Amino acid sequence: MPEIIDLGAYGPDFVADPHPYYAKLRAQGPVHRVRVPEMQAEAQHAWLIVGYDEARAALADNRFAKNWSNAAVPVVDPEMDAEWQLMNMLDADAPQHTRLRKLVAREFTTRRVEALRPRVQQITDDLLDAMLAAPDGRADLVEALAFPLPLTVICELLGVPDMERDTFRAWSNELVSPTEQEATMTAAREMTAYLDGLIGAKRRSPGEDLLSALVRTSDEGGDQLSQQELLGMAFLLLVAGHETTVNLISNGVRALLQHPAQLAALRADPALLDNAVEEMLRYDGPVETATWRFTTEPVEIGGTEIPAGETVVVGLAGADRDPERFDAPDTFDITRETRGHVAFGHGIHFCLGAPLARMEGRIAVRSLLDRCPDLALDTDPEALTWRTGMMRGPQHLPVRWR
Repeated sequence: MPEIIDLGAYGPDFVADPHPYYAKLRAQGPVHRVRVPEMQAEAQHAWLIVGYDEARAALADNRFAKNWSNAAVPVVDPEMDAEWQLMNMLDADAPQHTRLRKLVAREFTTRRVEALRPRVQQITDDLLDAMLAAPDGRADLVEALAFPLPLTVICELLGVPDMERDTFRAWSNELVSPTEQEATMTAAREMTAYLDGLIGAKRRSPGEDLLSALVRTSDEGGDQLSQQELLGMAFLLLVAGHETTVNLISNGVRALLQHPAQLAALRADPALLDNAVEEMLRYDGPVETATWRFTTEPVEIGGTEIPAGETVVVGLAGADRDPERFDAPDTFDITRETRGHVAFGHGIHFCLGAPLARMEGRIAVRSLLDRCPDLALDTDPEALTWRTGMMRGPQHLPVRWR
């Protein structure tokens, strides 16, 4: 068996910039046994995939299951008592995944997403109005734009009341980037109670929002989402519906500001915006690693056999910097061919909210650059602090525009 590489031993340098470490691992092979800090001690190790071809193959292979019951040993603390979080399409396999995605896709339509465009623009404009009113011409872009824009959009889409959004943010941050066990367990319990009450309110007094639609939707055979499934789906849509876009905007703007020639090219030719956003996703995407998978039988991938019951982590960040797929992968180039990147996953679990995230990212970046011709980083890039866990993004992004 290959040796176990302790990713936690790489320390803060790995959190700040994992790409050189992934490159070294990839040069040795596409698949490695690693120790992941988030895992239970009993699990000992996971298998990390860092090659592009191997990552796409694993993401599309049903032998890499998403249902956590396939794990040979517990991989998260059983005291978390948040089973409902796993009762969603992201953590389900066919045929359950097919059923859940079909029911959600009936309501999360392209038309519903496209209808949000004017509102996304209005929210962006209002946030930039408030940001640009700062007398010193400085702001934290995460706090001023990257976080409140997607959170406001997803809360309005799902029908979450205004007054509860700050509380939800604290829960989401704790569950996605855990600080310590008790805080994470408290966030899970409180979010459970809140979502349960919210769903109950939608049953009693439905509105035009997406969550109300999910409560009442059924397919041709009368199949509906159960209460536990509604809890899991609300959790997934709320958390994934804003966390990824926060990082898309903050990582993307940071990349532009650290590559002046690319920023100048985009300002000179706004038609490059769509491709620029795709390059932001490829170069430093919002999700560093996909959610865990579990082998249902021995699987050979990249010349390595992974036994049954093993935990597998697909490194999206590693795959999207693979030189076998992308020329000069460590170069940020908004004119490159980005087709095929895996920032939003691949296969049946490809991100359902990708069109909404792309729309928000494009509107946010375009509006920010239009209104801030002198936008610049207001800190040493080395001083940025980064989120931990599967998400990839700075905790704060200080900028100035004067």
